[in-house]
Amino acid sequence: MLESRKELYWQKALEISNTAKKSNKLVPIDTKIKYHKEVNNINFEIRTITNSRLKFPLKRSYGPVRNPFSPWEKELEISKINNSHILLLNKFPVQIGHMLLITKSMNPQDEWLTINDWDSMKTVDNDTSGLWFFNSCARAGASQTHRHMQLLRRDKVSSVCPLQSWYSSSSNDNIPNKYLRSNIASEKRKPLYEDALALYKSYINLCDKLDIGDPVIDKKPKYPYNMLISPDWISIVKRTKEYARGYSLNALAFGGYILSTKQSDSEWLKVNGPIKLLEEVVT
Repeated sequence: MLESRKELYWQKALEISNTAKKSNKLVPIDTKIKYHKEVNNINFEIRTITNSRLKFPLKRSYGPVRNPFSPWEKELEISKINNSHILLLNKFPVQIGHMLLITKSMNPQDEWLTINDWDSMKTVDNDTSGLWFFNSCARAGASQTHRHMQLLRRDKVSSVCPLQSWYSSSSNDNIPNKYLRSNIASEKRKPLYEDALALYKSYINLCDKLDIGDPVIDKKPKYPYNMLISPDWISIVKRTKEYARGYSLNALAFGGYILSTKQSDSEWLKVNGPIKLLEEVVT
């Protein structure tokens, strides 16, 4: 349970956030929140960026000219993890305390996650947990080529994300769209018995179910994908593209969080809804 964790990483994340904000090393993204009610009383959270000085172009190159994680900003570092990974703050957070788990040396985002990645993730998760997410490549919404998993800390398992009910059953019965049902696979976690190897096996099994590939056979995943992990479940979404109707959709969109910019067709979204928007990036 989340309540039994010490949350030392979370406390340190808050301390560093306060210091980094004062020195302008941390640049929070200000947003205005609206909710869009869908079937089964699910409320998608639609955030519109209000920072006038931040620009999010519709089309972008995958990764900047300079890798921001090599070296990473020491002022944003929370902790070194297992000698192979670094836990640091997201420089441009929508939520304060948004954490990134990056590889210490350069490892490609678009290759398979390894047992070392899962071992470091599990180390952090044992202390501070919530909603983990991963974007496998640019077509799945990744903005950096350097491997990184992301964590949004949560107080309660029951409110980890708006689409919690979609992933709580491996049958996909709660997903109200046939295209989404056929491109999402989920498994229950068993935290009392779970180690990094168990998580890695779940990851490989879910990728196999969606025909994304197998690291023994395929050097890289055959399709873009997103991954969402709560304390109770792990889920993978098979993707075809990043953008739909001017919205850049990463793993958080499949958690129920949509980020809207000036390029986004908000009128289309009002009429058709977020579920139809998600359908467009899996078909």
